[in-house]
Amino acid sequence: MASGVSGYAAISTRVRAMYADLLSPQDMVKLSDAPDVASLIAALKSTPYGKYLAGLKDNELTPRRAILQIKHKLADSYSSVVQQAPEQTRPLIRQLYRYFELGNLKAVLRSIQTVSAWNADTPAWDRVREVLFPFGVYTSIPAQAMVETGNVASAIDLLRGTPYEGTISFAARRVSAEQSLFPLEVALDLEYWRKLWAEARKLSGKDREMAVKIIGSLLDMNNLMWVIRYKIYHKLSEEELINYTLPFGYRVRDEDVRAIAAGSDIATVISRIYPNITNASSFFEDPQSGLPKLEHALKLQVMKQCTAAFVGDPFHIGIPLAYLMLSDFEVQDLIILIESKYFNLTNAEYRPLLLKTIPL
Repeated sequence: MASGVSGYAAISTRVRAMYADLLSPQDMVKLSDAPDVASLIAALKSTPYGKYLAGLKDNELTPRRAILQIKHKLADSYSSVVQQAPEQTRPLIRQLYRYFELGNLKAVLRSIQTVSAWNADTPAWDRVREVLFPFGVYTSIPAQAMVETGNVASAIDLLRGTPYEGTISFAARRVSAEQSLFPLEVALDLEYWRKLWAEARKLSGKDREMAVKIIGSLLDMNNLMWVIRYKIYHKLSEEELINYTLPFGYRVRDEDVRAIAAGSDIATVISRIYPNITNASSFFEDPQSGLPKLEHALKLQVMKQCTAAFVGDPFHIGIPLAYLMLSDFEVQDLIILIESKYFNLTNAEYRPLLLKTIPL
């Protein structure tokens, strides 16, 4: 089994070249200066995203279509990394990639619940497919067939034989009883992260160290945001909060989650875990606007871990993992830019939301 220098020589060189192609803060400034969506897309055509946008005519490049094409670049990055990664690390990368399939599954089920509100002249699948991540041949869910059932229970039946069958079966009764997808989505999230964490911990040596650090920082962010949102917005009980979160992580420990669930001051817990996140109490003065800012701050913590992976020893799984996460964050920034231009937001309204910091 390939490992060490021999296992990473080729992929390290390839990923570093791909890393160099990521947009810089200066690129983001240039893109953000575009006055409208059309100008922004024109500017994107001179970046590494250009080849994904070039095949479409200007009148076809709606914001939604442009976002879909941009996601194709991220999908290609995952495919390239999976193919070149040392064999023992591929299950981890494939499981990381399933995050986007999980998002597709949620989007499909939500679309079935809301289909009655759509324009009846537009086929349901035509409305849904443009918002799905282009998972391609790697997908294990029959998305179109599920949408076309028009019924959540029937759609769930189509997941038999997929990696989601067990989790879906476990939560299906609550979905039916509560007429809500919330318990199902929580179950899917928890199972995804359990599997991802398990794959990271199966590795050994430097691979395990870096995978736990990078995957763990992302897991921490999600676990912390779950317990906070479930407590503030869903008013879940202490027992429910514990059951709906994970008892492990990198910096966020089980006792931290339990403290928040039990009613400890959330800002104090955050400050203890992340001393460099200042004035944490401000996020909770108005949770509606403050929690997105907290999530933004936590994403920056993940980005720091990812960027640090490129310093020093290049022969470990940390570099491919870090590149894939940074690529995802870049796509998130581009989606913010496209949507902000579409809705005519000012620089002051959207620039603080970007992860690649640019001046106002």
